[in-house]
Amino acid sequence: MDLDLRKLRYFVAVAEELHFGRAAERLHIAQPVLSRQIRSLEDDLGAEVFDRGRRGTLLTPAGEQLLEDAVPLLASAQALVGRVKSAAQGTPSLTVGFMPGITLTPAMVAFTAHHPGVDVRLLRTTWDGQVAVLLDGRADIGIVRLPIDRQGLKLRPLFREPRVAMVPVGHRLADRTSVAVKELAAEHLLQDPNAVPEWRDVALELQDGRRLAVPVIHQVEEKLELVAAGAGICVLPLSTATFYTRPDVIALRVDDISPNEVALAWVAARRSRLVHDFAQAATDTLARPHTEEQHPSAHY
Repeated sequence: MDLDLRKLRYFVAVAEELHFGRAAERLHIAQPVLSRQIRSLEDDLGAEVFDRGRRGTLLTPAGEQLLEDAVPLLASAQALVGRVKSAAQGTPSLTVGFMPGITLTPAMVAFTAHHPGVDVRLLRTTWDGQVAVLLDGRADIGIVRLPIDRQGLKLRPLFREPRVAMVPVGHRLADRTSVAVKELAAEHLLQDPNAVPEWRDVALELQDGRRLAVPVIHQVEEKLELVAAGAGICVLPLSTATFYTRPDVIALRVDDISPNEVALAWVAARRSRLVHDFAQAATDTLARPHTEEQHPSAHY
């Protein structure tokens, strides 16, 4: 059976709206046509993807799985079309994903020196999206911050860098040049505790079950706004903290916290010469031995 991408797009619209009428308006088609296409998709799959009951339109377990897989599949198909069109026009392209605080300039200069005709595009990613943009084809290669889910990816280490604790001006530790992680045990962490296992192991709010919910945070700027307002602290790679310097937030060196690891990542199945050449350019210009790691000696 070959999946019909048009039916998948129809399905995603209904899954996101959870209403056939609104989805039909969004797709600019008649509702009966949309309903028939969804029924046809269910016949193709041999499973019902929507529960059309008294409570309205809801996803079935099969529908939830389909939605999880359909969104990156459609994005990947769109990226494929874009790459083919670029190749047909004689202008090959390469999209590079990167996390905030990471400087790509040396790698870009080295790559374009050997590939002056390539249209190099940059895509700023987030912690949650840095792998998704590779798997769905929006980026051909990415410079990522570990840890990530490595399934289906090829990784090449670049460097490690210290991480710092971001606290508001006026914080009880703000006049210190460095702290130990146990001194942060009473703080509220504005990120996934698993991202900072050293803090997780000593955190009082985890031990007594008092941890407050952390709001959905999409950008570093949002996180630092919350820190400045006294809502909690966060731990960032040093380069990110330096890039987002602001007067109402202080970066403190944490002596006993693991560094952040930065690596190149791309889909293992890709056999693109451009991906290989950019990876080599980045390795030649950005990689540095661990002995060259710089540690902050004071406030930033």
